[in-house]
Amino acid sequence: MNYSINFKFKNTILIYLSILLLSFGCKESANTSVSGIKVDNIQALNEAIKDAKPGDNIVLANGVWKDVEIKFRGEGTKDSPIVLSAETAGKVSIEGKSYLKFGGQFLVVQGLHFKNGYSPSRAVVEFKINDDEIANNCKITNCVIEDFNKLKRDDSDLWVNFWGRHNELSNCYIAGKTNRGPTIRVNLEGIESINNYHQIINNHFGPRPVKGGPSGETIQLGNSFTSMAPSYTMVANNLFEECNGEVEVISSKTNFNEFRNNVFYKSEGSLVTRHGNYCTIDGNYFIGDGVNKNYGGIRIINTGHWVTNNYFFNLKGTSFRSPLAVMNGIPKSPQNRYNQVTDVVVAYNTYVNCSTPWQFGVGTNIDLAEVLPKSEIRSARAIRTTVANNVIYNEKGLEAIVIENDKADGVTFINNIVDNKGVDFKDFAGGIKEASLTLKSLSENIKIPTGVPSDIEPYKGFDFENIETDLFGKSRKDNNSIGAIIGEDIANPNILDKSKYGTDWFSNESEAKTPVYHKVSNASEIQIKLDAANNGDIIVLNPGVYTVEQSLVINKTVTIQSTDGGKAQVLFSGAVNTPLFALNPKGKLTVNNVDLKGNNGNYAFASLKENMSNHFGLSVSNTEISNFNYVLKVYKEAFAERITFNNSNISDCANGIELSEEINDKGDYNTEYLTIDNCKFNNVKANVVDYYRGGYDESTIGGNLLVSNSTFTNCGSNEENRILLNHHGIVNVNITGNTFKNNPVAFVSVLWGAKNNSQSNNTLSNSGQIKVQENLEMKLMY
Repeated sequence: MNYSINFKFKNTILIYLSILLLSFGCKESANTSVSGIKVDNIQALNEAIKDAKPGDNIVLANGVWKDVEIKFRGEGTKDSPIVLSAETAGKVSIEGKSYLKFGGQFLVVQGLHFKNGYSPSRAVVEFKINDDEIANNCKITNCVIEDFNKLKRDDSDLWVNFWGRHNELSNCYIAGKTNRGPTIRVNLEGIESINNYHQIINNHFGPRPVKGGPSGETIQLGNSFTSMAPSYTMVANNLFEECNGEVEVISSKTNFNEFRNNVFYKSEGSLVTRHGNYCTIDGNYFIGDGVNKNYGGIRIINTGHWVTNNYFFNLKGTSFRSPLAVMNGIPKSPQNRYNQVTDVVVAYNTYVNCSTPWQFGVGTNIDLAEVLPKSEIRSARAIRTTVANNVIYNEKGLEAIVIENDKADGVTFINNIVDNKGVDFKDFAGGIKEASLTLKSLSENIKIPTGVPSDIEPYKGFDFENIETDLFGKSRKDNNSIGAIIGEDIANPNILDKSKYGTDWFSNESEAKTPVYHKVSNASEIQIKLDAANNGDIIVLNPGVYTVEQSLVINKTVTIQSTDGGKAQVLFSGAVNTPLFALNPKGKLTVNNVDLKGNNGNYAFASLKENMSNHFGLSVSNTEISNFNYVLKVYKEAFAERITFNNSNISDCANGIELSEEINDKGDYNTEYLTIDNCKFNNVKANVVDYYRGGYDESTIGGNLLVSNSTFTNCGSNEENRILLNHHGIVNVNITGNTFKNNPVAFVSVLWGAKNNSQSNNTLSNSGQIKVQENLEMKLMY
């Protein structure tokens, strides 16, 4: 172990210095045209690649390159790489069915914009053409990959797929992946791809929307079956902004990886050492908003990790999303499950206003022994783990600094300081000490505790001398102190200055636009106005009756509402099983104060049946909905982050809200948040609410159902399973303040007692009962 840690720290100093140097000067002039061997079509490009020599620069002419499969072969040298450039960075867009593959060595691609399409292969960018043509010492830089999704959510791909050794993804902006599969993956299958020393540096990973199930990581390093292989991948100086795909923003599944100086900003997940050992997690920022409980920190599994100099601010997550979550393992764990945490160091970190700074025994499931196989029971607690020299500051005192989901008896706490505002806490034999600290503000998101008592000397554990600098790179040798930050005279690090990350030509900042109101007086104008509207605009229906014969296409963010002081009625006479509102990819619809009426055979709202390449959204308020076959029909592979019905009446419909087609039992579901508040349901015969997630996977911790302050009368007469509100497998359910009258069902709801399912203040009359079933039998996903 001594050799491994010394090797890791000493040899990464030079690598880290080189990363810092790379971060300077990466924002040069954006619109400078380059010269070289200019090509303007794929045939010419292929010829230029075929003839390329070290030092050549192949220039793609500005414009749209559609349906291009670029296989960039070549043998450059370290001093004279072969370069493939956009004529002007950002002016070459790769669209349609397109990809880029590297094969050879010392190849560089720069300045491209992937958009308006998807890869017809397993990756958008891949450091491999085939098993005989693998890339080494190659780089993609100053590029953008944006919304380049497969047409179907279940079609898995990767946007950057690493193979070989010493390859690099740098100064890129990557955002908008909605389909299955990590955004970035490092593969270690084959001896040519281990000990790879890949670099993922200086990138801006923009928003990745919630996927609605597993396999939505932003970065995955390795997989379960190569988890014992050494990788030495460096992930440094990146901004992760709203990377919300799933509970793991980064999933490290190999050995000797390093995560340094990254910023995780409002990302609904954690950096997770899922498999593999001996990772270094140093100098990272984890920033929440003090409200959202999904913003995570670091989750630890396996052996030998060092977690040092990290800063955690305003994180309210618990359990899997705690600022520090140390999991229980499975004794003699299979390779694809959870190994016991051993020989981990957590030192010199700072936590400010975090609800549950440290949780141990996360994921313990001994109480599920009756319904899970023995190979799934996580009972192995962390051992030989040291938590030392950390600082915690709370504006409001916590009852527990350490949450013990299982005993933390294998953890040693030494020289940790907390300002807990006088609230008593378990101090673990004096390993956590109370102190009165002051909070100094460097910026909105960086506030540092000061005033650590001078008599508190940092604990000097084994190999602690190798922690040579603090969060800001200041030397610990001459003036060391506990916590992530030495001293008080600190300049604002400006960690959210987006110009420090990503390309020199693209920004995801956009000015808020004032919505335009489009007034409509007759039915034929509605679709015309929808087509003319921009994102955020409002379609205003004058009072009257609008008879609509064909589905209205919703493919942008738009509101449809009645004019003030009146209420429009929309009668839909469209064909059976067609929707009044067809919710397309990126179609986010708000309906307010409208009367919607069907012909008993059609639908009020529905997603497309296929090719939902991006999310939709739906919010309905102050609206009457009647005489439809389905109120809402969502098909397989369609997903909405939020669906909301508020202050609305739903009556005389054959079916209600149908979100139950993800029956492959792989942990997927159709919406993250389904909210029904202050609504009235009357004579809805079946599927009043049908919201389904199947497949047991502990890392899938959604969806979310809230049914509140609503009335259900004479509903469920045709419900085959005799349950009024079906929410099988949904983890977070709250049914509160509702009235259920004369519903001919056996159960209003069957709650999953082992998960976050609850009910309160409901009134039931001639409507069966609300049942709690502690453990659901669910199909294992792996």
